[in-house]
Amino acid sequence: MNPTEITTQISKAANLLNIDKWDYGASFSNDYSVQVDRGAAKQLKASQKQVITLRVWNKDNLVGITTTSDLSETGIKKALRQANIASEFGNKNEFTDFSPLAKDPIHVKEVDKKNPLGIKKLLKILREAESKLIDSHEAIKSIPYNGLSESFYERIYANSDGAFRNYSKSQAAIYLYARAEEQDKKPRSSGSVKLGYGVEDIDIESCIKEAAKKTIAHLDYSSIKTDKYLICLSPEAFLTLMNAFSSIFNARSIIDGVSLSDKNSIGELISIPALNIYDDGLNDKNISSAPFDGEGTPTKKLMLINKGKLENFLHSESTAKIFNTIPTGHAGLGSKVSVSPDWLVIEKSNECSNLNKFLVHTNYQGDFVYIEELNAIHAGVKASQGSFSLPFEGWLYRNGEKRSIESATVAGDIKYLLKNIINIENEKELTTSGISPHVWINELSITGDE
Repeated sequence: MNPTEITTQISKAANLLNIDKWDYGASFSNDYSVQVDRGAAKQLKASQKQVITLRVWNKDNLVGITTTSDLSETGIKKALRQANIASEFGNKNEFTDFSPLAKDPIHVKEVDKKNPLGIKKLLKILREAESKLIDSHEAIKSIPYNGLSESFYERIYANSDGAFRNYSKSQAAIYLYARAEEQDKKPRSSGSVKLGYGVEDIDIESCIKEAAKKTIAHLDYSSIKTDKYLICLSPEAFLTLMNAFSSIFNARSIIDGVSLSDKNSIGELISIPALNIYDDGLNDKNISSAPFDGEGTPTKKLMLINKGKLENFLHSESTAKIFNTIPTGHAGLGSKVSVSPDWLVIEKSNECSNLNKFLVHTNYQGDFVYIEELNAIHAGVKASQGSFSLPFEGWLYRNGEKRSIESATVAGDIKYLLKNIINIENEKELTTSGISPHVWINELSITGDE
């Protein structure tokens, strides 16, 4: 069925069941993925998914929710009936409604439609990539983590008040994570990820070269002394931290009491004035952009930190009502609606007079630690407390020369980190999770093997 037919069928079934108020979000996808191990097929997947999440409001305006993959007339009626029964157990302390922006115009990015390559072609491409990466250096013995995938999907939102919207798109990804081994040395690993709207959009050769270069560079390693160091965070590492502590901007987290912010934090200076952070889900560089969220609210650019001050929170319909504002387009769809950022963009504001502009990672001759990638985010971040302790991949720079760090952990507090930024470099870089420049921190604690 096409989106209009699905909406019509749900509407008819709701009328038969005397359900006046409902909405739904639907997702349909065809997914293909492959993994290899030394040329042999390790895992091949092809799946077709269809999922509809239905919400029903009863006469007391309580919400019930259910999910189904059965799109037959019987299946939809059963799902509506179950959601109606579930509504009797709805949350009486917080009332959810339709987003007031669910009928506003949306911006759907025009992208050339891609066609599936299929499992056989994906397997052939990944085998060749694995072989080239292994052959790129004698120390690279295997590519233990790898994958090539393509996905074609459609998203729909509609409600009984007449809101209706949908979009379709494709996305492809490759990741190559190499393992290098030398005699009397510990194995070293690193990798690369590339995204595109289709496999033909991905520069696979650059993925191979980047994975090889990073892995080989880490072969010359040494331990690091436990101490406090001047820190340079790569764009990827800084975005990782900001996403890990996105509860600072999250209205749902504030209501649930698990955020460092509170309802009165808007306008508070939480960083140095040189920092701007905004969420820009519709950015042209964002492969995964979506024109609306789970409640049908249009996606938009939203300033979160402006010249160091907290300017906005991320809102769903229900949190916006509590905060007496409007939804921001960051909601999921569920019994308890979640809120999350789309795609963060970090930049230097025009309030940057106190920055140390001589700190540029490509030519600074002093001693510092360069953090390339942070790991174990879910285990090492306590977002409600603001603390983190994370293993990382990185480099120790001394007198302009760099050496890979064998193993170490960086620890600190996000409030301290944001207030102790001493430079934000001019050049911004595109990553898979957003855009950011390199960011320098006055000092953070590094725990090493010495």
